[in-house]
Parts: sequence; C-alpha cells; structure tokens
Amino acid sequence: MTRRNSAAAKAAALRAGAGRGSQADAEAAQWERGAKGEEATVRLLRALNGPWWRRWLLRALGRPGWVIRHDLRLRGRRFNVDHVLASPCGTAVVVLDTKAWHRGRTTAAPEGRVHCGLEDRHDEVEKVVKYARLIQGALAMPGVVVMPLMVVHGSPVAGGFLEARVQGWEGPVWVLGPDRLLPTLAAAPKVTDPVRAAAVAARVDSVLSPYTERP
Repeated sequence: MTRRNSAAAKAAALRAGAGRGSQADAEAAQWERGAKGEEATVRLLRALNGPWWRRWLLRALGRPGWVIRHDLRLRGRRFNVDHVLASPCGTAVVVLDTKAWHRGRTTAAPEGRVHCGLEDRHDEVEKVVKYARLIQGALAMPGVVVMPLMVVHGSPVAGGFLEARVQGWEGPVWVLGPDRLLPTLAAAPKVTDPVRAAAVAARVDSVLSPYTERP
C-alpha cells in the first residue's frame, strides 16, 4: 500500500499518546505487528496476477485479472476488512483476514477449534465468517460465492493449512501459512469472464469503501 494502513495509523496514534512502558505503548506494539502482517500479505498479493508485463497485457486485453482491494469498511459498518479479492471468473469474492501471531507457537486446530499454541483463537475464524456473511448480503449477487480466508504470519500453521469450520457457514474457512496463500488462490477456476468479473469488482467498490478511523 502506498498509504499507511489503518493498523499502522492506530499504532502511531497510540504511540503519540503513550508514555514509555505504558499499556498504550504495549498496545501500539501489537497494532504494529498487525500492520506488518497486512503489509506482508499485500506484497504476496502483488504477485497474484503475475509480473508487470502480464498485468499490463491483461489490462490491454480488457481482462482485469484478480481485482484486489485493501483496508476496507462495509458501508454503514464500523469493522475493518483487511483484503477483498474479486476473481477473474466473476464467480467468487474472497474476504481475506491477515493475522500476525506468535512466532514461537504453532497454529493448529485441536478438536476442530483453531489455536495459536494453547490459546484458543477460533473467535478470529468466526469473525472473518461474520464479515464474509455481511459482505455477501451487501453484494446481493446470486451466483457469486463469498469465501472467508485467513493467512497467518509468524506462527507456523500445522501442515501449511487448516480447514476450519464455523457453525452456520457452509463450507470451510481456510487458515493458511503465507506460502500457501497464492497457490490456494491460483487454484480458482481458470475460466475468465471479463464482463462478469468487472461487474463483480464494480459491485465490491460500491458497497465497500476505504477504512478510516472515525472520531
């Protein structure tokens, strides 16, 4: 991102008002880790449509490739969505949440619940499903599948990926290590439909706007 993301902005605001060693300073460090994780995901996603010449060719041919947006707010809602991607086939929208968890603890899913080490983090999986459900309702596009996805930086993901489940949501929520993110997205259907893809991307832009902190 060319501008500071909302997590980095939150960290900077906390630093500005924090004394050294204060609780606000510790909270700022946590937001900074989150901001670095989001930036790492942004760098990964830049490669999704291939090198610059392939991206240029796609645009010249009127084929949008993957349309990728970062740091968004659903209109009328306060929550922040890290990344949203509209597929080239025009049939899928990915709601992608970035996490930066403890490097010395493994992310796994004992008994079906996602943990980082011994700490239960399944609420984070449920949260991205909540975002996906709300975005699906706002898009209101029959035939377009909204897929919740998580990528975890720092903490190694057991086996590279986990297939998590949330009650009331049909289908899995993939919890991925960074190395698995692009291969998972690239496995989407190779059929392209530029007209449908452009309509989905336009709809995404109409219901989601750049996230800014409200006073």
